[in-house]
Amino acid sequence: MKRPRLRWPDGPGVSNLTTLTALAAVLSAALVLAGCASPGPAREALKPSSPASLGLAADAVTPTVAADWWHSLGDAKLDALVEQALKEQPSLQVAAARLSRADAGLQGLRAAQGPQLGLGLDVTRQRYSENGLYPPPIAGSQRTSATLQANGSVELDFFGRHAAALQAALGQQRAAQADLAAARVLLAGRVAQAYVGLSRLFGQREVAERTLAQREAMLALTRQRVQAGFDTQVELRQAESAVPEARQQIEALDEQITLTRHQLATLSGQAPGVLATLKPSLQPLQAGPLPERLGADLLGRRPDVVAARWRVEAATQDVALARTQFYPDINLVGFVGLSSLGLDRLLDLGSRNLGVGPALRLPIFDGGRLRAQLRGRGADLDAAIASYNGALLDALREVADAGASLQSLDRQQAQQAQAQAAAESAYDFAQQRYRAGLGTFLTVLSAESSVLAQRRLGVDLKARALDSRIALMRSLGGGWAEPNEGKSE
Repeated sequence: MKRPRLRWPDGPGVSNLTTLTALAAVLSAALVLAGCASPGPAREALKPSSPASLGLAADAVTPTVAADWWHSLGDAKLDALVEQALKEQPSLQVAAARLSRADAGLQGLRAAQGPQLGLGLDVTRQRYSENGLYPPPIAGSQRTSATLQANGSVELDFFGRHAAALQAALGQQRAAQADLAAARVLLAGRVAQAYVGLSRLFGQREVAERTLAQREAMLALTRQRVQAGFDTQVELRQAESAVPEARQQIEALDEQITLTRHQLATLSGQAPGVLATLKPSLQPLQAGPLPERLGADLLGRRPDVVAARWRVEAATQDVALARTQFYPDINLVGFVGLSSLGLDRLLDLGSRNLGVGPALRLPIFDGGRLRAQLRGRGADLDAAIASYNGALLDALREVADAGASLQSLDRQQAQQAQAQAAAESAYDFAQQRYRAGLGTFLTVLSAESSVLAQRRLGVDLKARALDSRIALMRSLGGGWAEPNEGKSE
């Protein structure tokens, strides 16, 4: 007598219940086994600096800088050079390429985390072994086998692995976006400062030319005095040495002018000799007022600080992603297609094959690899936070330095203006006395030396004031504003 065979009751409801029960049992076992590869105790990460700890007032608002702040300097040639640089400078193109790569990586990650579907067709001509697995008439014959199959899979994100990876990639993409903005602000500032530097060199050259003319006049007067017996050869040799010294200073200024023109051309993405005729002047350039107080919103206006902040966010998500590696991967895979021995039967209804089911991967013992990976991600997070804190300190130092320099330069310019007015007045009196026959021309030339020294100092102080103003506008963010999160994705 045959034993009765045990069978599950038929019916779709019972079958689905059985499948769910089995899946639940597998998940429960997976969670139990996951304890074998434990991430260990949570570590204490570094803390980002707060605005209050850096002395930024929460109730103060940092002055807004225009996105095209260089227009406030009042020079159309400078405006054209900055616009040219923002379009053609290779360093910006490199930053833009990095942003495009980050965008592509983010899009690729999003696509990889969605449902996957593929179609494959395989056709094989094969001779089957007479002593193999297959019996006659297949054994010893040559047959063509074919498979036409669609495969699909979807990874179930039970433990937040997909979300953490996506947020990490999004943080890197936003950091690259802010890096591009920071490069634009830095480039505009460098062009403006080089332009001011070139204007300063031309201002100094004008003073140097007048100094040369003065020394030539003094040499001619000294020769007359030597012939008349009023001066000796010592005074004559001193006057003669002053002339080539003045010419050397002019030649040195010409060299610096050429090099600065080359620098400006390179910054604007042009050949070095393109700006050979550029001759700017300090006279039309102007600086604006100083901000009274700096608010906490300054930290969101500087793209380099924002980029560092997004790298902290990306590193935080990398730590979360590394922690999810200790949990199982659960995929739902399936396939449907046709498979036959012989091409003539590939499209027969009986050649169909299909299947569906879960797939699970679980780390149990990995020799500490996952823990080491988690520690490494934690170290990366600490480094990102330290870089962010350093960016904050550098930002505040740059603003403080520029503000302090501008305040000091205002006072220096006021004092220099008084000194120059006094020197100009003494020069006028010396000229009047010479015309009235009450003084010598040598006195006039000596008084002019003081005037030229003050003019040279005035050129330097104005150039420094403009340079510090540009540095302040750059340190205030250069007119950049962080885009909304929805626009940045």
